[in-house]
Order: sequence, then structure tokens, then C-alpha cells
Amino acid sequence: MAFSNTFDTTNPGSAVSNREDLTDVLTILAPEETPVLSSASKKRSSATFTEWTVDALSAPVTVGVEEGDDVTTFTDQFAGRARLGNYVQKFRRDFRVSDLQEAVDSVGPAKVAQAEAKAIRELKRDVEATLIGTQDRSIENGAGTPYGLRGLGDWIDSAGPADVPANFRTPASSIYDISTSGAFSELALNNLISSIYRETGNTSNLMLVADTGLRRTIADFARVSAGATENIRSVNYDGNKAEIKLSVELYQSDHGIVSIVNMNPDTAPATLAGGNTTFNDGYLINPEYYGVHELIPMGSSRLPNLGGGERGFCDCTLTLGVYHPQAHGKITQ
Repeated sequence: MAFSNTFDTTNPGSAVSNREDLTDVLTILAPEETPVLSSASKKRSSATFTEWTVDALSAPVTVGVEEGDDVTTFTDQFAGRARLGNYVQKFRRDFRVSDLQEAVDSVGPAKVAQAEAKAIRELKRDVEATLIGTQDRSIENGAGTPYGLRGLGDWIDSAGPADVPANFRTPASSIYDISTSGAFSELALNNLISSIYRETGNTSNLMLVADTGLRRTIADFARVSAGATENIRSVNYDGNKAEIKLSVELYQSDHGIVSIVNMNPDTAPATLAGGNTTFNDGYLINPEYYGVHELIPMGSSRLPNLGGGERGFCDCTLTLGVYHPQAHGKITQ
């Protein structure tokens, strides 16, 4: 039996004086982590298309120079440079509260402020989902297609994008596809780290942003053996505390320490694509080699009240700079 409030409409005589008991608590349950947005350096953008350059060192030369040999040829050290770029994308969330709802006593803080705060939280999740998405960039055409930024999933691709020269693309050895290579393992993680190290010589700041299934797999790296009735794990245990730690937050590899952080499950590419049941999305990324370029920083604006109540919107316009695709890797499913 459903009730709209505590007033008993079937027996109004006995219940007409009853007060409703509505606790001053408002609960919103939703993951709010934005690890990529939060860890990215923030830079100012001045155009709808942001560009940067990449370069590479030539192979080492081991042949010596003869005595008295003059320099007769010269190398253009900048001939191998390439220019990469990404379009900005505009994000917006609006909010409105009627004048009557603003006036009545209700749960939580002033309702327009509450609506505004919720819109900003949603906006940040929108940005995070787009930053780690697999979509390509798009240019506004005036016919319904807005500017769109290229997500990490498209930047970290051994076969493209087409505008990234082949010698600057993420190598296939830095990408692990569970659908073709099987379950992810500790060996697979170390192979990814080694691949990135061979390309960059720097894996000291690597961060693995992992969805829930992948995070659990990594925690199971400490499993020594498993049977039908028992599991044996190597654990960290402090005898002075009644605490056993089974999670993995830092993984020390041959090429440096990798921090393991949670991917927001609501923003995972496979989840947004639909049909995600294993939750194994992951990005092995170095924050030193990506950043967010803001054309319009995130903010909120109130619009004039035309008689119906307070209203406004929060927005931002930004793009993702992946300064060198070879500095990153990913786990896909």
C-alpha cells in the first residue's frame, strides 16, 4: 500500500491533526570521483583548436669520427617534429527552482543553491566521462554537430588517429585487449609498464585508473593459490593493529611505482557504451603528459528571474591535451 504522506485519508477524523515527520536529510548516491580531471594540469586555451608539438630523438650512433674529419653535412634537428591538436568541447548543466518551491520549508539547504551544487557535480562527471571516452574529435559545422574533444581512448590507439603520425602513436605493446588476449594478469601489467618505459624512459609517475573489475583483479595479484575451499594470499599485516589490508594502492614494478586509483564506474567507456558486465576498463597514464586546456573555466551563472523562480546554468569549455600518446597505455575489454 502506497502513502503520499502520513495523513490517513481513509479515516480523516482521527488523523487530521497528525504532523508529518520528514527528516531534514537529503541523500544522493552516485560515484563522484573524477581522477583524470582532478590529476590533469590546467592550462589556458585561447582558441577552439588547441595544438602542441611532439618530437623524438634519433637512434644512438656508435660509429666514431675520424681524426681531422670536417663537418660537411648538417642535420635538421627539427625535421621530425609533428603537430597534434584537439578541439574544445562545451559542457553545460542548467538548474531551476520555482518561486513557490523556494519559499516553502523543505529538506536540505536553500533549494536554488542545492540545485546549483548538484548541477556542478553532474557537470564534473560529464567532463570526466568525455575525457576518458573513446570518441574522436569533431568540428562544429553549423548543422547540428558541435565541437567535440577527442577522448583518451581514441588518443591511445596503435592504429590511429589518422592525424597522429605512425611513429608517435601508442604502440600495440602498450595496449591490452582482454577480449582477444584473455584475462588480465600481473605479467600483462608488467608488460604494459615495460612497453611505456621503452618508449619514454620514464614511468615514475604512472597512474592506473581502473574500473571495479580490473581493480579487483589487481588486488588478486597477491593471491598465492586458490582452491575450492581455501584462498591463500600474501598480505600486509601490522601486528599492532587488528587490520589486514588486501587492497593494492601502489604497485612497485621494475620500472617504478604505479599508483592505482578508482575509475568512476558511471563514466567508464564500456559502461556508457552499454552491456558492461566485467568492468575491466583501465588507463595506464602519466599525468605529466596530459592536461586540460580551458577556454571557459568551470563556473556558474544565475539568470534573471522572470517571475517563475530562480534559474541558471553552470558550464565550461575545454579540451584534452595528450602531449605524447606513447607515454600512456590502456586495458580494454
